[in-house]
Amino acid sequence: MSAHTETAGHGAHGHDDHDDGPVSHSTFKGYMTGFVLAVILTALPFWLVMGKVFDKPNTTALVILAFAVVQIVVHMVYFLHMDAKSEGGWNMLALIFTLVLVVITLAGSLWVMYHMNTNMMPVMMHDMKNMP
Repeated sequence: MSAHTETAGHGAHGHDDHDDGPVSHSTFKGYMTGFVLAVILTALPFWLVMGKVFDKPNTTALVILAFAVVQIVVHMVYFLHMDAKSEGGWNMLALIFTLVLVVITLAGSLWVMYHMNTNMMPVMMHDMKNMP
């Protein structure tokens, strides 16, 4: 017979399945809390826009952006179960890396578009003034 015998719950070589600890599963209460928060974080910005609560559109846009960031965090915590402890911290590290890439991409795109607009518009405006 082989020196390694299979037992219930063990692999072919007698090694335990690797378990990184308890997996965070939410309860019904946790999902309902997340759902209620998501509904509130959707309804409030809708009301802000439809009720024209703020006089300046820029203020409304910034407030809605803040609600969107909070909504993302609610979804990550209550529905995706992401925290600093999940998967030994690798989920959070991957999220931070993704956020850094998104910020670099967005900032670079806005920077390029701003400079293209600044450098191209005077020539275009000059040409348009000379048109009959």
